[in-house]
Amino acid sequence: MDKLQTLAALAALAQETRLDVFRLLVVAGDEGLPAGEIGERLGVKQNTMSANLAVLARAGLIGSRREGRTIRYFAEYAKIRGLLHYLVEDCCAGSPACCPPSWRPTP
Repeated sequence: MDKLQTLAALAALAQETRLDVFRLLVVAGDEGLPAGEIGERLGVKQNTMSANLAVLARAGLIGSRREGRTIRYFAEYAKIRGLLHYLVEDCCAGSPACCPPSWRPTP
């Protein structure tokens, strides 16, 4: 992930509903959730939810797939890992041995 992609991701997450959606989809796992269920769980109207899902998708944090008349959304874990790696890649002056294990880049 580069600086512009990171800025887009952080901007997408810098709004309460979008952050709630993101966290919900991360918990939901690879299966994700249908758009309607996301809105119901968070108490957000359909048109508002659609706009927020679009912002997260443009930032690359979530993806979607059509299942008949339903659109299912899911977290894009590889891109999320890329974002986290970008944010902490120079942790501890570039010495990964002193960073917490969860922050260490994978080879």
